[in-house]
Amino acid sequence: MLQSKSLCGVTLQYNIEGDGYPVILMHGWGCNHTTVQSIERLLSPHFKVYNLDFPGFGGSSTPPSIWGVEEYTQMLEAFIKDENIEAPILIGHSFGGRVSILYASRNKTHKVILVDAAGIKPKRPLKYYLKVYSFKLWKKVLPLVIGKKQAEKTIENYRRKSGSADYNALTGIMRNIMVKVVNEDLKAVLPKIQCPVLLLWGKNDTATPLRDARIMEKLIPDAGLVAFDDAGHYSFLDKPYEFNTVLQNFLQDDIKRKS
Repeated sequence: MLQSKSLCGVTLQYNIEGDGYPVILMHGWGCNHTTVQSIERLLSPHFKVYNLDFPGFGGSSTPPSIWGVEEYTQMLEAFIKDENIEAPILIGHSFGGRVSILYASRNKTHKVILVDAAGIKPKRPLKYYLKVYSFKLWKKVLPLVIGKKQAEKTIENYRRKSGSADYNALTGIMRNIMVKVVNEDLKAVLPKIQCPVLLLWGKNDTATPLRDARIMEKLIPDAGLVAFDDAGHYSFLDKPYEFNTVLQNFLQDDIKRKS
């Protein structure tokens, strides 16, 4: 059942299905709660599943300022407190993995499932940084040369050609939020996660490559990695049978506890 509440200056929309131990399901960047509904349907016969729309996506309102992973995590902490949830199971895909990581690093959490999760800042070549700083300089100089209005059009056209699909799909403050969150590196907090963690990954994932999963597995004290052949960034959609089997096995003791 879709519901909403006001938290941290935003209206948060979320769906609740099932009954039992609490599971909080968090989608990836540019998606909403419907993207991970297959996981919700799998678990709702055994758990009480909270499937969130992150602020800025789905039916939730846009953050009032440039949020980072910290602010999104504070919102999750406020939601869990308001719902009187204790030690939840967290399932985070992509960006949802970032929030799961930070939450679990400082709050009591029963289990965490990271699905093609973000959180490791990629190593970028010198060419990348030269491009970024050249663009920043260009943005300052161009209005002086051709005027502010024409410069804005030229800069926007350049962004559309060179920016990622996720970036170009956004407008206003959400673009600034995306730039902030993708540059946050969570390696330092991974060793602080004290609950069991399952890493589920597509071997062909190019958005959050398998090497990120291996770093997480190494740094999280109690973590195991399962990687699926012929699966990409949405491994739960590419390999649903294999994904569901592994996930249910990881949660088997909790399923038995309800029955």
